[in-house]
Amino acid sequence: MNYPTGDQTAAKQYEDMARDRDVYLSRARDSASLTIPMLMPPSGHSSSTVYDQPYSSVAARGVNNLASKLLMTLLPPNAPFFRLTIDDFDLQELAGDDARGQAEEALARIERSAAQLIEAKAVRVPAHEAIKQLIVAGNVLTYLPKDGGMKVYRLDRYVCKRDTMGNLLKVIVKEEVSFEALPDMVRKTLMDQPDYNNITPETEVDLFTCIRREGKKMMVHQEVKGIMIPKSEGSYPIARSPWMALRFISVDGENYGRGFVEEYIGDIKSLESLTTAIVEGSAAAAKVLFMVRPNGTTRASVLANSPNGGIVTGDANDVSTLQLDKFNDFRVAQETIVQITERLSAAFLLNSSITRNAERVTAEEIRYMAQELETALGGIYSTLSQEFQLPLVNILLYLMQKEGKMPKFPDDAIKPQIVTGLEALGRGQDLSKLSSLLEYLQPLGAETIQKYLNVGDYIDRLGASLGIDTQGLIKSEDQLSQEQQAAQEEQEAAMQQQQMADMAKGAAPAMAKGVMDYTGGQPTE
Repeated sequence: MNYPTGDQTAAKQYEDMARDRDVYLSRARDSASLTIPMLMPPSGHSSSTVYDQPYSSVAARGVNNLASKLLMTLLPPNAPFFRLTIDDFDLQELAGDDARGQAEEALARIERSAAQLIEAKAVRVPAHEAIKQLIVAGNVLTYLPKDGGMKVYRLDRYVCKRDTMGNLLKVIVKEEVSFEALPDMVRKTLMDQPDYNNITPETEVDLFTCIRREGKKMMVHQEVKGIMIPKSEGSYPIARSPWMALRFISVDGENYGRGFVEEYIGDIKSLESLTTAIVEGSAAAAKVLFMVRPNGTTRASVLANSPNGGIVTGDANDVSTLQLDKFNDFRVAQETIVQITERLSAAFLLNSSITRNAERVTAEEIRYMAQELETALGGIYSTLSQEFQLPLVNILLYLMQKEGKMPKFPDDAIKPQIVTGLEALGRGQDLSKLSSLLEYLQPLGAETIQKYLNVGDYIDRLGASLGIDTQGLIKSEDQLSQEQQAAQEEQEAAMQQQQMADMAKGAAPAMAKGVMDYTGGQPTE
């Protein structure tokens, strides 16, 4: 067992790297306090913490709406969000020149298996939480293990370091675990340390998970109090690491990203201030007080205790009404709120024309939504596709290879391609292109199309573009050959029977004449 010392311990490295993170964490908590406070709670929070909710819910609705749209386009429920491609040279080497259709159909099956794996691991729920963290805090860390579902870490639970190109170099995650959950060897070592004299099974200890880049691999290990956890060491290929430190808006040279809420924090703060003023002012304006002249004949106690419609002694001029007269100011504030709300609604896509409640959203709606996100967010959606979707695909393919759910291919032979924006939904575009090709061939005539078009390959590609497994549905070449041979044999047998029938028909008169000649033309007894 290794024992890191001094600056080498994960706890010390985490403390040093946290100084660079603090300014981003402060911004994230400020943004969360104005939208959804529980997304990034203040320091020292617990399960009993009661969060101060903002007076305006526009920003919160905007975050939830934008997160739902991003989830729908990043992980569409009705089709794979990616497509697998194979180089023509690799395809020729693996299967020959005439196997493009079969290859496309096989790749489509792998895509559907990956989509099923997403559903099996229930990735959508934690992915939705991760997207909300990205919108508000601008940063989030996800972990997709071999067994179990995806885990999401807020910015206050990890630190990271990147190179000048934005590539991840190091991540340290800090978690609290019970002393009882630690391995026996670690517990024994901790109990021998002076600061753990009064330790109990319920005591919480800090568990650090270190992920660092070494060459072409990501090395992983865990520590508690500078003690290496046994059997916690491992490594992953860089492109297939289950740890993903995501950013919403990346800034060149910075280790952490910026949130979408931060770009509109001015409008959100203004809306919150105006809404607070109107709510509190309206409460004050709704309060009515009756004032009685001190030297008048009307007594305040008599007036207060008199029933409705009662008769009291006094002078009506002694009583006046005190009420806040600020309705004109409220109207100005309300008009300003409407303007700010319109700007925020446009920014968070609350005014989308395709929003509807339905069990199944059509492919065209998802395509339109992707285009809308690409246009409104200025390429942020495409950034997420490369920093979230592509690593997720690589992880899923890696897990499928480990489980033997996909065939072995040469290195870099199959490349996942994330298709976003106008080209959303991957293979759905292939269907449109195949249909267009057939339309362009129609003027050539049916005979020319039948002569030059490989129908079997066309059907394979058509099934792949539709996401349909054609295995067992479409007849194979062997089945067609067997059926053709059987039909030919059946035709030959029918011809032989016809020939025998014709021969028998022709022989009947000759046989009859022979019999008549033998009997002298007399009928036999």
